[in-house]
Amino acid sequence: MQFQFDDLASFLAMGGHGPYVWFSYGVTMAVMAALVLVPVLRQRKMREMFRRQLRREEALRRVTAEGRARSEAVTAD
Repeated sequence: MQFQFDDLASFLAMGGHGPYVWFSYGVTMAVMAALVLVPVLRQRKMREMFRRQLRREEALRRVTAEGRARSEAVTAD
C-alpha cells in the first residue's frame, strides 16, 4: 500500500485544496458539536426554570395554608 502524499505538509496542503478541505471539516465538526450541546444546555435551563417554578408554587401553598390556619384560629376564638 502506497501513501498518496510524501510528507505531512503536503497532506495538509492537499494540492492547494487543503484550506478549503480543513475549513469544511472544522465547520462540520462545529455544527455537529452544536447539534449535541444546544439541546443539552436548553434542557438544563428548562429544568432549572421548572425547579424555580415548583419552589415558588410550594411557597405560595405554604403561605396560603398558614393564612387559612390563622384565620380559622381567629374565628375559633
